Amino acid sequence: MQTFTEIDSREIPGNIIQLMSRDWMLITAGTPEKFNTMTASWGALGHLWNKPVAFCFVRPQRYTFEFTEAQDYFTLCFFDEQYREALQICGTLSGRDVNKVEKAGLTPRILDSGNVAFEEARLIIECRKIYADVFSLDKFTADETPFRIYPDNDFHKMYIGEILHVWEK
Repeated sequence: MQTFTEIDSREIPGNIIQLMSRDWMLITAGTPEKFNTMTASWGALGHLWNKPVAFCFVRPQRYTFEFTEAQDYFTLCFFDEQYREALQICGTLSGRDVNKVEKAGLTPRILDSGNVAFEEARLIIECRKIYADVFSLDKFTADETPFRIYPDNDFHKMYIGEILHVWEK
C-alpha cells in the first residue's frame, strides 16, 4: 500500500475544474462493511460558511444515493489516467447488481475515521455532510438547463460537505 500524506485543503494541486470535469472522481459513502461508489464529473470545491467545502451531486435512482443519504460522511477520490477504465466501470455498472469495486480492480482503503476511499487514488478528500437539497424546476434561472439536463425531471440532490481531510500520494 502506498503512503498518503495529509495536506491542507488550500493546497489541493492542479486545476479544480479539470479535476472535477475531465479527470472524474469517485463519490463513496457507507461503512467498511457496506458501501457504494459512483463515478461523477460534476462537482466543485470552494469556501462556504467559513469552511473549505466540496459539492457533489447524486441522482436518487443511483445506488450510491442510499448511502449518501444514510451516512454523515462521504469521500471524493481522484485517480491518474491509467484508472480511466476503472472509473468507467464504476460509472456504468450498478453496485446493486455487481461488485463493481472488485470488477474495476480497486482496493478499498478504510480511513482512520472508518470512511471508505481507494488505495489507487492519487487524491482523497474526506467530507462531512453539512447541507443537502434536491434541485427544483422552479429554482432554475436559465430556462434551457432543466429541459436539456433533466428531461425526465429526475433532479440531482446536491450535497455540500465540509472538507475534513485531504490526502495525496
